Parts: sequence; structure tokens; C-alpha cells
Amino acid sequence: MAAERALAMATCTAPVNIAVIKYWGKRDTDLILPINSSLSVTLHQDQLKTTTTAAASRDFTEDRLWLNGAEVDVGHPRVQACLREVRRLARKRRGGSEDTATLGLLSYKVHVASENNFPTAAGLASSAAGYACLVSALARLYGVEDELSEVARRGSGSACRSMWGGFVQWQRGERPDGTDSLAHQVAPETHWPELRVLVLVVSGKKKPVASTAGMQTSVETSPLLKHRAEVVVPERLAQMIRHIRERDFEGFGQLTMQDSNQFHATCLDTFPPIFYLNDLSRHIIALAHRYNTHHGHTKVAYTFDAGPNAVIFTLADTVDEFVEVVRCSFPPATNGDQFVRGLPVGSAALSQELMAAVVTEPVPGAVQYILHTKPGPGPQLVDDPSQHLLGADGLPRRHA
Repeated sequence: MAAERALAMATCTAPVNIAVIKYWGKRDTDLILPINSSLSVTLHQDQLKTTTTAAASRDFTEDRLWLNGAEVDVGHPRVQACLREVRRLARKRRGGSEDTATLGLLSYKVHVASENNFPTAAGLASSAAGYACLVSALARLYGVEDELSEVARRGSGSACRSMWGGFVQWQRGERPDGTDSLAHQVAPETHWPELRVLVLVVSGKKKPVASTAGMQTSVETSPLLKHRAEVVVPERLAQMIRHIRERDFEGFGQLTMQDSNQFHATCLDTFPPIFYLNDLSRHIIALAHRYNTHHGHTKVAYTFDAGPNAVIFTLADTVDEFVEVVRCSFPPATNGDQFVRGLPVGSAALSQELMAAVVTEPVPGAVQYILHTKPGPGPQLVDDPSQHLLGADGLPRRHA
């Protein structure tokens, strides 16, 4: 048994989440405690996920971390906070028991390898999926089954929401130690089977102002952000939960767009102002409103996180037509066959009235691709050893 425990390994996957009531601003930067509660939709891991393998061995001489194949600094305070918290929970769970295998494991150094199947740091919630996955893999490695959203929050605030599938609320909490700043599921991913998500990727580039730096400047300088946190968000959260429970797309869609717009207004109200949206983002916003106006009700709803990529919520029966509208508005440059990825999308013929009302001046090549997905589950354990990102030597496997 001792030889078997010389190398212990666990692999998990974790999802991206997209906030429909946004989190922006911390009241405690060390514990990552937000100034307002938030609510998100967890996206399906078949299309967007992080995979992380954590391994512990008595042969490892130091903790090491690889991200998308490149070694990065394992000493990053947020990575260390997650490691420290999961190990603390593991020790607490043992409660002085003589489980020598686990006690030995806790004394070993760890190697962690993580990979995203989507662009990192481009405003697609890569840190949320990444830290949720790190915490999930470490918890599996050490046999921890406690409430883990609080630990994931220590890595990245929105990571706590990626610990659950479906529709998730992150409660701001009141306690200064953050023990009540947790995420919980409002409804499972199976609750609204018709809901679909289209991610319009306009830029895979790293964003100009990192979220962490941006939100602290907003907290310090934006009166609108203070009003939003104290007055607007509490009321909107109650409304949004009601829309989700009733599967009311009209209400859900309008509130999603309004909250996205207000979040970006707080960025503009920050001094100096922060611009996460670009001209193309604004073009997509105008397109969505023209499309809804043409149909006479809310058929698509946009939201933008801290980046220029649009996330569009719609229902399954609208996907084919709206994707064709996007294709006509932003004709693909060279990747016509790869322009739509993820869940299948059928073809649609657009009426002349729709084309005239909605598709204005086409902008070729502006949207790199569309990712079609839907709500999905929280972190998953990967049982298949061939899927581990680390080999038996504890180093990243070379993919063919």
C-alpha cells in the first residue's frame, strides 16, 4: 500500500460561468469578498471547460504548476490560498485520526497541470473555471468533501459560482471572515431545457485592464458602483431568480441586458474610465436590439463580462435564425466551416423584411467564431487514467 501511495493523482473538469447579475468590486481584497451578490449561468463543459490534474508524491521536491503546457509561478498568492485551504480542510477532516496514508499525502509536494479548451484571460471567465477546477482536483486528491465554494472564492471570486451547475447565486455574505460568502444553486441545469447560449468570440487576446485591478479602481472612484451595489442589485437579484424559476425569457433577457449595460456604465464611471467593450461589441448590442424590435419581443439577450466577447442567451427555436443573422452581419473571413462550433446549428432562410430591418452594413471577419452551448453541470471527476494531464513521473504528458 505504501508503494501505491507514493504517487496519488486526481483529475477533474470544471465549467465556465457567465454572470447575468454582475459581480464587480470587493470589500475585502485578500478574502475576495464582494460588495454585492451576483447570479450566473454555468455553461456546458462539452463546449467550455478547464481540466486539471493534481498529483502528490514523496518524490516531488517542490510544488509546481503548469497552465496550458507552460510552467507558471506556483507561488501566486491565490494559488497558495487554495492549496492552504484545501490542506487545512483535509487535516481538519482527519481530526487527529491515524490515517497515515493521507497524513503522508499532506506532507508531500504537489504538481498541478491545468488546460483550458478556450482562450485564457480573454473575458471568458477562464479564472473562474481554472480555480474551481484546481480546488475540485485538490479536494479529490485529499479526500475533502466539505463546502468548497468558499475555498474556490479565495482563488477567484467568480470561481465559487463554477462549483455548481445550472443557475447559481453567490451571496455576498455579511461576516468579515467570509465564511458566509458562498455560492448556492438556484436551479439545476435541467430546469430550463430550451435555454441556449451563443458565445460570439470577437477577440481571443488578453484584455487591456485585468479584472482585479479594474474593479478596485471602480470601488475607489465610481459613485454609480456604490449605488448599484446598495440599491439596484438586491432588487434585481430577486427579480432574476423569479424569471429563472418561471422560465420567463422575456423578463430574464431584458434584465440580463440591463444589468450588463449598467456594469459597463460603472466601468465608464470609473476614473480613469475602463473600456472592456469595443466597437464590435457595440455593433452586436445594436444588432440584438434591432432583431428583438423586428420580432416585437425579446428573442435574444446579450451580456458582456470584462471583455469584448458577446454572450447571447436565447431559446432553442431561435438559434438557427439568429446564427444566420450573425453570419450575414459578420461574414466569416476564411473559416466558413469552423465559424459555428459546439452544439449543432441548422440552416435558416432569412426573409427580406428581416434582412432589411436587422442586417445593416456587414463587417466581414469581425466575429472569429460562434460557440453554441447550453447550461451544464458543475465540476466532474475524470475516472479515466488516460485523461490525466500528468504522467507517472508527475510531469505534463506530451500530447501527440
